Amino acid sequence: MTTPAHLKYARSHEWVKQDADGTVIVGITHHAQEMLGDLVFVEAPVVGRKLKKGEECAVVESVKAAADIYAPLSGEVVAVNADLADAPEKINADAYSSWIFRLKPDDISELSGLLDAADYQKITDQEKH
Repeated sequence: MTTPAHLKYARSHEWVKQDADGTVIVGITHHAQEMLGDLVFVEAPVVGRKLKKGEECAVVESVKAAADIYAPLSGEVVAVNADLADAPEKINADAYSSWIFRLKPDDISELSGLLDAADYQKITDQEKH
């Protein structure tokens, strides 16, 4: 699967999409879900929670492992994807359309510190070898 060029990426395998309303949408990458295997549970952060960049804020569990999700930017959680509570496998089906939470960033310039698709792809290629 190709790494979508219109998204930004964290080294910890989260993707970020800036939305027109100033919020950002956060999910895990195709590479992350592939490494975890079949997802069975997603614990999203609570709406209203204030996050610091790099803070553990959510968990995804598969049949073989659990993984922390880290906040790619500082800000406040303004929405969570409730569909994932009953259907975490949606992330396995399409990681880039199955977002986990929406964040109102404290400082949108933090977005520039994230990786573009090409740089993220280099990291995942190295991990596969």
